[in-house]
Amino acid sequence: MIGGRRETASMKKDGGKSRIAAAIFVGILLGCIFAFFYPDGFFVLSSSPLSRRRVAASDLEVITSSCESSERINLLKSEFVAASEKNAELKRQVRELKEKLQFAEQGKDSAQKQVMVLGKQQKAGPFGTVKGLRTNPAVVPDESVNLKLAKILEKVAVNHEIIVTLANSNVKDMLEVWFTNIKRVGISNYLVFALDEEIYNLCLSNGVPVYKKDVEEINEDKNFESIARTGGNHAVSGLKFRILREFLQMGYSVLLSDVDIVYLQNPFEHLYRDSDVESMTDGHNNMTAYGYNDVFDEPEMGWARYAHTMRIWVYNSGFFYIRPTIPSIELLDRVAGRLARENAWDQAVFNEELFYPSHPGYEGLHASRRTMDHYMFMNSKVLFKTVRKDSQLRKLKPVVIHVNYHPDKLWRMKAVVDYYVNGKQDALDPFPDGSS
Repeated sequence: MIGGRRETASMKKDGGKSRIAAAIFVGILLGCIFAFFYPDGFFVLSSSPLSRRRVAASDLEVITSSCESSERINLLKSEFVAASEKNAELKRQVRELKEKLQFAEQGKDSAQKQVMVLGKQQKAGPFGTVKGLRTNPAVVPDESVNLKLAKILEKVAVNHEIIVTLANSNVKDMLEVWFTNIKRVGISNYLVFALDEEIYNLCLSNGVPVYKKDVEEINEDKNFESIARTGGNHAVSGLKFRILREFLQMGYSVLLSDVDIVYLQNPFEHLYRDSDVESMTDGHNNMTAYGYNDVFDEPEMGWARYAHTMRIWVYNSGFFYIRPTIPSIELLDRVAGRLARENAWDQAVFNEELFYPSHPGYEGLHASRRTMDHYMFMNSKVLFKTVRKDSQLRKLKPVVIHVNYHPDKLWRMKAVVDYYVNGKQDALDPFPDGSS
């Protein structure tokens, strides 16, 4: 009995499992049949009006969205163009700032280099012992500016120093007196810058160091050509500032000399070389040559009627020693530039650029200068008005005498030679103090 009941229960249990499996199979089979015959399902929504309206609304949204996108794109393009323009402007401003910064750095670097050249920073010493530097450093020589002239200077100059004069056939007789006395003194480092063929040939025939520009160079500069051939003293004097620049660029110190000068000693033995420019003065005594306090009286000002002024007579632009420094070259550029633009006297411009201080609208030249001894480097006013009449001063032997105050230059030059070289004690007597 017990065994029979257990068998019946087991059979019931197996039969239940079989029915479940069959039901699952039938369900899967029916699902496959329905899927095959009704792939879109029992309900097709696309056929309903509501569905069509939703589709139409969806299309409209797409079209609207497309229009909005186009407008958005155009707006973005405009913003991009504006941003690009602003970016370009910012780049330009940055570039300008960089250039300004670079320029400032260059100036700073130049100043630092100058300080390094001039010396290390140092503390100020005790009272009365402090002395500033007077001498600017020389430029780096650049012979490429005139290779032909560089070869001549290499042979003629002594210690990179040379006497230079400019001459055309108008001053031929004075030039002969000029180089004859230079030779007599024993000066070898001098050069004539010939402005025409006649002077060039005169120098060659007398063994005088000479330089003349090539025809091609002269033809390129019509202003130079006209002055060289027909220019008077003042025109030629103005031309020298342009010519001197090449000498300084090549690293040579120049003692610029007009032809109306008689050499009695070697001037290189009497120079200080402590300034950019060392010049002869047009002054005729210590006050006028070296400066003085001149009182201007204006009575209507009452208590403040007296105004003190500082005065000095001008430097002579026909005889000066100039070192190859940046301030010296700037001086030549300033004077030559003004003479090209203005109808002015070269000596006046030379002194204005040397002495005018910086002031609103004008930057003064930062060049050091020294006035030569007016008895050693003597002008003809000092000689004829003072020296020849003083028994003690008559015994003095100057280094040079410049006949700049008188028009009868050649005759006075010959008289100077007769007096100082040939010993004729009355050679100077026939001439008046001034011009007749």
